[in-house]
Amino acid sequence: MRKLILVLVCLFLTGTVFSQGVSMARLLYQGHGSYRIVSAEGLVIYIDPYAGDGYKMPADFVLVTHEHPDHNKVELVTKKKDCLVFHAKNFMSSGKYGEARFHGIRIRAVPAYNKNHSQSECVGFVITLENGIKIYCAGDTSYTDYMQEELAYMNIDYALLPCDGIYNMDAKEAARCANIIGAKHSIPIHTKPGALFSPEVAQQFAIEIDMKKTDYLILKPTEETNLLQANLQN
Repeated sequence: MRKLILVLVCLFLTGTVFSQGVSMARLLYQGHGSYRIVSAEGLVIYIDPYAGDGYKMPADFVLVTHEHPDHNKVELVTKKKDCLVFHAKNFMSSGKYGEARFHGIRIRAVPAYNKNHSQSECVGFVITLENGIKIYCAGDTSYTDYMQEELAYMNIDYALLPCDGIYNMDAKEAARCANIIGAKHSIPIHTKPGALFSPEVAQQFAIEIDMKKTDYLILKPTEETNLLQANLQN
């Protein structure tokens, strides 16, 4: 009965949002490690442009986690005149990770590394949108201590994790990281080198998820989802 009441409350709140004409934040998965976020206020953010379609919406921000050629095709993106492009190096100084705040959005760099990606040249990002939604953009990485020590306490709403098993961790390790971080939704990306998406790898990721700690959201290339805060859904 209590769950039913909570569901009805959430539906009421959601209906109220739509009836008032307020937009919701959205995430478009373009394929491989590329995706686009549109905030509730209409700000457009591209992360690691390289794969798929969906680059015509003019960008306010472009974020590049590292300079491998399958993550840094900034020229694909249609940009506004005042578009800001951030590379990993813009957030790193003497081994410390920085952050930036623009138009109500907070962009915070966090560690990202493995045997194929140098910690001194790669970052992930935690993006906090104007309405408080937190998105962990892992970049190319495997498990890092930061996941256990910091990310697990950040109340992440969405975690996008690579799981190709060649240049990054495999699906099993990515799911373990997802369980540690405990985001409301964990999304497998960068699932197969040279391909936009691997359903088999995504399914393996889903199998390994501990639903008591997180849940999984599988997006195929060109699929878009509305972004909701965890505390609205709980």
